[in-house]
Amino acid sequence: MADSNALEGLTQALRRLPGVGAKSAARMAFHLLQHDKPGALQIARALIHAVESVKHCALCNTLTEHEVCSTCANPGRDRSKLCVVETPADQAALERTLAYRGLYFVLMGKLSPLDGIGPHDIGLQKLFDRVLPRDAQGEPVAAVEREVQEVILATNFTAEGEATAHVIAQALKSRNVQVTRLARGVPVGSELEYVDLGTIAHALVDRR
Repeated sequence: MADSNALEGLTQALRRLPGVGAKSAARMAFHLLQHDKPGALQIARALIHAVESVKHCALCNTLTEHEVCSTCANPGRDRSKLCVVETPADQAALERTLAYRGLYFVLMGKLSPLDGIGPHDIGLQKLFDRVLPRDAQGEPVAAVEREVQEVILATNFTAEGEATAHVIAQALKSRNVQVTRLARGVPVGSELEYVDLGTIAHALVDRR
């Protein structure tokens, strides 16, 4: 019975991973215990080390083992541009394009009232403090003296991502901050007849 409880506990733990259902979790658990116990121990040690070592960057809020992540610490980055993304995975995707050399801010989520996620549950206030700093007397720094001159909203094009981008844009534009949004359009290499109508419509609106 003890072994069954341990196996069930491992299966339930694996089910916490995104996209892993009951059957997939059970298959993983059986594989690790039957065929790859060294791999299971390696995963366990890596998880413990990551949980104990990884924290949020003091500047951009992404995941790092240091006080400030390597991107924020890089003197070659354009510090006048700040790209706002939902997750570290989104940040990594943008980095792989090699098309952006500014800095990032990772919200670690998105606004989703239906799920009970509001402005205080993601990094909005930390973002505003980063973009709109105050001097030693607590007064707002003049626009021309701010380090960040442009905020690029790169949240996902979902209902929640759009709502998050709208809230950020409204808050920053009212304080004279330049805010831009990633353009939406027809994917490279695609044919119009196979592209969904919403994408075509946005491509027309955002044409250049």
